[in-house]
Amino acid sequence: MPGTSVIGLQWGDEAKGKLVDLLTDRLDVDVVVRYQGGANAGHTVVLGDATYKLHHIPSGILSAGVRNVVAPGVVLNPATLIEEIDGLTARGIDVTDRLLISDRAHVVFPWHIAEDRALNAGEVDGESIGTTVRGIGPCYRDKYGRTTAIRLGDLCFSDQLRSEIERIVGIKRRTLAGFSEHVRAEELDADQIYSRYTAYAQKLRPMVADTTRYLLDAVEADRRVLYEGAQGSLLDIDHGTFPFVTSSNSSGVGVSAGSGVPARWINRVYGVAKAYTTRVGGGPFPTEQDNETGAQIRALGHEYGTTTGRPRRCGWFDGVAVRYTSRLGGISGISLMMMDVVSQLPEVKICVAYELDGERIDYFPSRLEQLRRVQPVFETLPGWQQDVTQARSVDELPAGARRFIERIEAVVGRPVSFISVGPGRTQTIFSE
Repeated sequence: MPGTSVIGLQWGDEAKGKLVDLLTDRLDVDVVVRYQGGANAGHTVVLGDATYKLHHIPSGILSAGVRNVVAPGVVLNPATLIEEIDGLTARGIDVTDRLLISDRAHVVFPWHIAEDRALNAGEVDGESIGTTVRGIGPCYRDKYGRTTAIRLGDLCFSDQLRSEIERIVGIKRRTLAGFSEHVRAEELDADQIYSRYTAYAQKLRPMVADTTRYLLDAVEADRRVLYEGAQGSLLDIDHGTFPFVTSSNSSGVGVSAGSGVPARWINRVYGVAKAYTTRVGGGPFPTEQDNETGAQIRALGHEYGTTTGRPRRCGWFDGVAVRYTSRLGGISGISLMMMDVVSQLPEVKICVAYELDGERIDYFPSRLEQLRRVQPVFETLPGWQQDVTQARSVDELPAGARRFIERIEAVVGRPVSFISVGPGRTQTIFSE
């Protein structure tokens, strides 16, 4: 059976959760996997009149009979995960029977949040990287540093947990000695941390498993698996707009590393992009509209972070960036989201190339100082300003909307397979 991956093609917040929810049913998926990132991710899924905001848990949790896996590449905040589980349970979603959490996943501790707060106070080129201050980056740093890391299996099953916490707290006290104004006492209190985290372990223990073995068994048994990316490809730690990125491989190249499933089992990759572009935090943004147009897009699209509530920076669709991330992810087709938003604008623009130091280029620069200097080359299309929220086929879209989609396909070099015309499940056009 084919494995399918869903990844973001921009700087995150592309509405990947909606597509994962739809594909879970449409492809009759058996397993949905979240393979990287942490509680800095926010996926919103609308079912009828109900809205679900998910952070750690895959969007497939809303479908009965589907097993959801949080894989080793994720870093977990147990308190956030438990709050999410309790919230879903209160709304009638039986999470315990649908969720497996990797014993290899690394755990976010209070000292990680203290480190994040302290380090986020610094700037790069006069801009803050703008993390969510949830300890994600410091937890990944400890994962790769190894000596001060604790995995979920250690938290739930090790009889050395107290001594490990005490040892690490001693190290973190020395590390953070110069940042006392950013550190709260309880974040370095070993006794408090041990008490809280053993309570978390008791709650999570029934769902903890070797998910790598589970997933390898699943694909070898021809079960249908859907891999759900978090953040967006331009935030990839290796291939994004470094250092204004996240701390994991959020592009398609991270699927196998984070899940433990070899690439041979993944033969379809769908990339998700808005019909415009947004990003949160600092860093270059070639098509940004820091003006009335950007404010209008923000208002129409309700562009505020699911996790933080921060207003998102808004701009026109960047075909150069999405062409790059589509190639990077081996995209089979694009899911174009928020068409209902651009349908309200008097004109729409697509960036088809950049100018760098007077030269027209069609590639996405790898170096930050170059990306800061590029000027977008826009094509302007007349707006159609018609309601598209009731359209259920491409033929039902206004001619202007169809031309806009066709031009995006030509610039990016990939077909548009799905078109979202509103937040609801049914407000989706399947064009493949």
